[in-house]
Amino acid sequence: MGLLDGKTAVVTGAARGIGKAIALKFASEGADVAITDLVINEAAEETVKEIEAFGHKVKAYASNAASFEETEKVVNQIIEDFGRLDILVNNAGITKDGLMLRMTEQQWDAVLTVNLKSAFNFIHFSLPQMMKQRDGRIINMSSVVGVSGNAGQCNYSASKAGLIGLAKSIAKEMGPKGIRANCIAPGFIISDMTNKLPEEVRKAWVQQIPLRRGGTPEDIANVALFLASDLSSYVSGQVVNVCGAMNC
Repeated sequence: MGLLDGKTAVVTGAARGIGKAIALKFASEGADVAITDLVINEAAEETVKEIEAFGHKVKAYASNAASFEETEKVVNQIIEDFGRLDILVNNAGITKDGLMLRMTEQQWDAVLTVNLKSAFNFIHFSLPQMMKQRDGRIINMSSVVGVSGNAGQCNYSASKAGLIGLAKSIAKEMGPKGIRANCIAPGFIISDMTNKLPEEVRKAWVQQIPLRRGGTPEDIANVALFLASDLSSYVSGQVVNVCGAMNC
């Protein structure tokens, strides 16, 4: 018997990396899973196949999470296809780094729209179903830089800090309806995004981590499972730092 038997989870940006690891973890614990990404490419199709191996229902949806109209359509379609919506993981995100003095309006708007507005979109259209069920679990994927800030990432840090404020506010608004909202704040996680960093930057970052290693997508997925399951039934409005004590 799995921790998420009978539940339907939606994970945005789930074709690879952290989103994929979360989707697979949820499926391994009994959940049916809907994954979304900007396009359903080979990576997304492979994720679907891996989830299907657990014997649970899965479907991938091409959708621009930053679009209010597209999100309404995809959430309604997921509810029609699966019959319910219990868990929402807002994982879609991008980076467009640069120092504030050199940052363009396009860099700022793109990151805030994809990282923060997408979460608003999915929460907005998922809440009616969760309220109907009088049960729901929302997990926003923030970051340690959303807690502490980071030079060269004003847009990214602002978007991730916004996700924290959003989750805390939803937790207060929706608590009486049985809906919980929390954030995960990953530290240095080995992923396609961090692999693009220069080797010397990655080594310097790891030296700042007391555990002396980067985290893995599975480290994040394990925390997401806790927050999505009844193991955390009295946890809401919180930020769980998963950073190897880098930001404690």
